Amino acid sequence: MRFRVAKEEDIKSLSKLLKELFSLEKEFVPNEALQIKALETIIKDEEVGHIIVCEIENEIVAMVNLLYSISTALGNRVVILEDMIVSSKCRDKNIGSKLLDFAKEFAKSQGIKRITLLTDNDNFKAHKFYERNGFKKSSMIVFRTFLNE
Repeated sequence: MRFRVAKEEDIKSLSKLLKELFSLEKEFVPNEALQIKALETIIKDEEVGHIIVCEIENEIVAMVNLLYSISTALGNRVVILEDMIVSSKCRDKNIGSKLLDFAKEFAKSQGIKRITLLTDNDNFKAHKFYERNGFKKSSMIVFRTFLNE
């Protein structure tokens, strides 16, 4: 098991993982062209973020996006953790927790002060997973609007 930052040649594998993830989520649907465009943007520009992957026997089996922003409250860069997925064939092997540990250490090395994530309100399995891995529920709630629909 090896953890590292994703490279351009990983995009096809990452796109497959995103297809699996978005097939599970309520708010999003897979769209390979859009996912590839976003993956390319993140991988090519370290100011946008990093994608951390887990590789087993040269196959990417898990990923997480770390997208950067600036917090005026903290006066520093922060991360929005998005698109965390462990391939269905590799779940329940502690890969997700190890991936999160690596991602948190990587974020610290980048000077990040906070990681925020969103998960489906009724995905209690994910809630427990994130709580076991050091995340706490916030009193903040999510509002969003889509522009130019």
